[in-house]
Amino acid sequence: MTKKLLALLLALFMLAALLTGCGSSAASASSASAESTAASASAVTTAGYDDLDPVELIGADSTSKGAAGQIFGELVASKVDEITGGKLTIDYHPNGDLGGDADLLRQMQSGDIDLVVCQTAPIVSFVPEMAMFDLPMVFAKYSGDTIDAVLNDADSDVRAALSEAYDAAGYHYLGVLQNATYRLTTANVELNTLADFKGLQIRTMENSNHMAFWSAIGAEPTPLAWADLYFALQTGTVDAEENAADTIVGASFQDVQSVLACTNHILYANQISINKETYESLDPAYQAALDQAVSEAIAEMRAQLSDIDETNKQVLADAGMTIITYEDSFFDEILALDEVKALYEDIDAQINGLGTILQDALAAS
Repeated sequence: MTKKLLALLLALFMLAALLTGCGSSAASASSASAESTAASASAVTTAGYDDLDPVELIGADSTSKGAAGQIFGELVASKVDEITGGKLTIDYHPNGDLGGDADLLRQMQSGDIDLVVCQTAPIVSFVPEMAMFDLPMVFAKYSGDTIDAVLNDADSDVRAALSEAYDAAGYHYLGVLQNATYRLTTANVELNTLADFKGLQIRTMENSNHMAFWSAIGAEPTPLAWADLYFALQTGTVDAEENAADTIVGASFQDVQSVLACTNHILYANQISINKETYESLDPAYQAALDQAVSEAIAEMRAQLSDIDETNKQVLADAGMTIITYEDSFFDEILALDEVKALYEDIDAQINGLGTILQDALAAS
């Protein structure tokens, strides 16, 4: 009996040890499996770029220091780097480091640089359809959300038309940053009524539609290089200029101008585009990363644009500038001018009816 009892106890002890060992093995296996799953998840996150060669793009703008265009371009560059873990990067040159807008756009077209952020007016010479932004006050009654959907949503007829137009010019359309803020007028005379614009010598960009608008309301537009503008305002060579509030502050025009008139004639928008061949040469994963970076940057920046606009208007007011705002009747008076109506028709004809498509899309959104 004693031997049998000892044998039974020994058997029970060995069985318990076996079960404990199996439990330990199962736990180890479970832990290993979890670690493997986590590693796989990490691999999935970076797998789209790990096997790709690093690519560096050259990007640029010619905005004033600290303007929304510069912030936008640098934010896109930062996001591309973050999304791809540094595999796709943008060597970004702001504030005219590589030239003015026309120079940058020519360099992008020829492939000497890859990506450009600029306002909409300069690109009209390269992508005529961008003249839709030259329709005076066409965006004035719409919210930033509505305008964004028309310009940036993938299923937008306007975006599709712009993408096709950019392709024809050798560019690839990436998107437009805006939030229903506008170009304003600075001057050394008060511009309270439409009659006050008669004979006003105002500096404009080299854009025939902008010049035609100012002529239509009685002003005398003068195209002038950006680098020469401060001195021209200081010496009275020209009486006025038009830009967004942050650009005005960045250029310190409050030192040589006394009035800020909120004419809201042109949407303050920055387009971003890339050389078409460069974009098409990128691996699809890099294309997706760039598209994502632009989309995220637009979403983040839009929330800041209104604050940037109001903050810079306050800076100008604090510097002693008189701020003039207008009732809707002022804009209605301008839009009712025969010369302005004729300009609308002319611009729409220039861009094969895209102006009408834009107005219809805005109204339907």
